[in-house]
Amino acid sequence: MSLLSACLDRLARLGRFLWSAWAGLAGLALIGALWQAGHEAYGDFILTAPLDTLAAAARLLREGRAQELLALTTARALAGFGLCALIGTLFGVVAGYSPATLRLSRPILTLLLGVPPIAWIVLAMIWFGPSDLTVAVTILISATPVVFVGAVEGVVTRDRGLDDMARVVGAGPLRRFLFVSARQISAQLFPALILALGSAFKVAIMAELLANAGGIGGALARARAMLDIAEALAWVSLAVAALIAVEYVLIRPVRAELERWREAAAPWGVKR
Repeated sequence: MSLLSACLDRLARLGRFLWSAWAGLAGLALIGALWQAGHEAYGDFILTAPLDTLAAAARLLREGRAQELLALTTARALAGFGLCALIGTLFGVVAGYSPATLRLSRPILTLLLGVPPIAWIVLAMIWFGPSDLTVAVTILISATPVVFVGAVEGVVTRDRGLDDMARVVGAGPLRRFLFVSARQISAQLFPALILALGSAFKVAIMAELLANAGGIGGALARARAMLDIAEALAWVSLAVAALIAVEYVLIRPVRAELERWREAAAPWGVKR
C-alpha cells in the first residue's frame, strides 16, 4: 500500500509539474508577440518574423544538419556543466563548512569572476586549439564560481537546529548531511545550477564561434557571413530549445524530488 501511495504521490507531482508549464508557454507567447512587433517595426533584414524563423528551423531539421550540430554543442555544454557542477558543489560545500577555506577562496573567486569568458576562450584556444577541451575548460572556469557560491550559501544558511536534532536521535555525520543538510543546501544550489547550465550553453556556442570548432557556433558564423538573419535566428531558437529540454529533463525533476519537503512546509501541503 505504501508503494502505491508513493507512486500516486509522484504521479500527482508530475501532473502539477506539467500543468505549471502553462506559465512558461505564456511567457514564450509574450516573447513571440514582442518579436513580431520588432519585425513589423524594423523589417526582415533586422529581425525575421517568428513564423519565418520557425520555418527556417524546421528546414534545418529536415535537412538533417541540425541534429548533428545540436548534439555536438549539447554534449560539449553538458561536459563542461558536469565538471563545473561537480567541482563547484564539492569545493562550495567544503568552504561552507570551513570558514578558513572560504576566506582563502574569496580572492580566487573574484579573479575568476573578473575575467570575461571571451578572455578564457582566447587562452583556451592557444592552449588546446579548436577542440572539445577548449569549450569544456572555458565553461568550467566561467560557470564554476556560480555553483560554488550557491553551495556555500546553502551550507551557511542551513538550519543548524535540525542538524542538532538529528544528532540527538543518533544520526551520524554522513546521515545528517545526506538527509538533513543536503536537502537544505539544494534550495540554494539548484538555482545556481540552472544559471550555470544556461551559461554553459552560451559559453559553448561562443567558444565554437570564435574557435571555429563546429557545432551551433560554427553554423552561426556561416549564417553571419551569408547575412542570413532567418537562419541565424533559427540556430539561436534551436539552441534555446535544447537548453530548455535539458533543464526540464535533467535539473527540474531532480530538484522536485529533493524538495518534496517544501510541499509539506506549506499550509495546503500538510498531510492530514
